[in-house]
Amino acid sequence: MSAALPKEERLSGKTAIARLLSEGRWGRCGHLRYCILQRGEEGPKRILVAVPKKLFKRAVRRNLLKRRIREAYRTQKGLLETGGVDIMFSYCSEEIAGYDEIKADVSRILTDNPLRK
Repeated sequence: MSAALPKEERLSGKTAIARLLSEGRWGRCGHLRYCILQRGEEGPKRILVAVPKKLFKRAVRRNLLKRRIREAYRTQKGLLETGGVDIMFSYCSEEIAGYDEIKADVSRILTDNPLRK
């Protein structure tokens, strides 16, 4: 499995995002909220990362957190065994977490996700 995060592994498009938000299963782990949905078709795992402007007014801080979340996912995406999965990570804490904390949260989400149950 490639450790890169190519464009086809990023979730985009209004209909795909709306479907994820309406049909997906929600959860929370540490600093992150997540929504995960098993698509009917086989395909790449697609992610969406969101950091609310309401919590972090400065774009520099929002971008820092998005980079940390994407990197944590990219290095551990092999933990999510099934293909055809859409997942959204939304940062929900008012403090800026370190990379190691975010990596641990992403790891827990990928290993204990509701699709395994």
